[in-house]
Amino acid sequence: MARSRCTLTHFTLTLFTIALVLSCLSSADAQHTRSLKRPRSCRARLNAASSSGSATPTSSISHSTTPAGSSKPPSHTSQPASSASNCFPALGFQMPDEVPQDTNNWWCDASTEYAFLGFSYEVSACQSKKQLQKEFADIRKTFNSRYVRLYGTCDNEGFYDDVVDAAWDNGLGVHALIWFGFEGGTEWKNRRDSLFKSLHSNPKAKFVTRVVQFGSEPLFDGAISASQLAKQVLAAKKQLADLGIPVTVSDMAYGYQMQDNKKDSQAVLDAIDSINAHMLPFFAGDASTAKKAWPGMERDIKYFVDHGKGKKIYFSENGWPSVTGGSTKPTNPNAVANVANERDYYQLLEDHCEDLKAQPGGGVGWFAHIYSEDQEPGYGIYGSNGKTKFQFAPKTHC
Repeated sequence: MARSRCTLTHFTLTLFTIALVLSCLSSADAQHTRSLKRPRSCRARLNAASSSGSATPTSSISHSTTPAGSSKPPSHTSQPASSASNCFPALGFQMPDEVPQDTNNWWCDASTEYAFLGFSYEVSACQSKKQLQKEFADIRKTFNSRYVRLYGTCDNEGFYDDVVDAAWDNGLGVHALIWFGFEGGTEWKNRRDSLFKSLHSNPKAKFVTRVVQFGSEPLFDGAISASQLAKQVLAAKKQLADLGIPVTVSDMAYGYQMQDNKKDSQAVLDAIDSINAHMLPFFAGDASTAKKAWPGMERDIKYFVDHGKGKKIYFSENGWPSVTGGSTKPTNPNAVANVANERDYYQLLEDHCEDLKAQPGGGVGWFAHIYSEDQEPGYGIYGSNGKTKFQFAPKTHC
């Protein structure tokens, strides 16, 4: 999720002016003005706003105060994502006692990976092994998650090995991330090399790492040129070919659309193995309430379908904030941020499960951004009090 840099006032004002002119255009053309980009030193501690006057929900996504780690999970109405449970990470899959020799017939088919997949999970706190094990168990058992999508970075040596162990022990796949950050520089290269070293040296890594993401909005941030990013993706695919780990880029549609040379942005889309798309319609120029967000989302989906050449699409950074203020400011002042709208956004995804399932590559699978308010204020499914902000039991199948 993209956080706003404290030193880019002039740039942000310029983009805001552009957004006012283009407010009637598609959300794909307006999302770029969102002001979430901020370095960690600027990150404000915000309390989730309470919702009021909301209609009684008619599905499994409703208000609740389930304690974190509660032994009583939400009531799931969905069926397992795959009729077979002999593939990883299907909900009925039993992890083997020993690490297999290879990944042949290991991963579930992409056609089963639609609807709710799991959570974005920020690792900037460098969680301990114990915390990773506890929260990954909660992610799997309480919410029927199949994956975690990493966000942020922990540069501690061996941290990704801890992530791999926690994922293996709890039957979760991982969308790994090479973090570029918001400060510029070349530290991302060290993170890339460290991750690749772990992937090659840890015998469990290739069995839980579904994909490696290059950056979280690197195109939108201008962290690297599109032409250089395409080259990095292709080089990474060669380095990871022996492990069978795909490579992608995590960015919004506008990150591709804003490039001056459209051939370069298409080169990135051609290079990646799957599409990790950011879907944050709260920041669209025509945003209002979550219930009205689908038309703009369709435009972004269409862009990726038209340019992705049939590739699998994941909503990797995907949600609606429950607060405004600080660095979480909408482009359109009519955009409403509260717990009710955060809940309504996930209900919108539920209501359009069949539409998402019908997309190329086996349908769109989505992550909820983000696991806890402690990781990203305003977006957590768990509030700062350790309880869920609303009952969250999304479909894994439709």
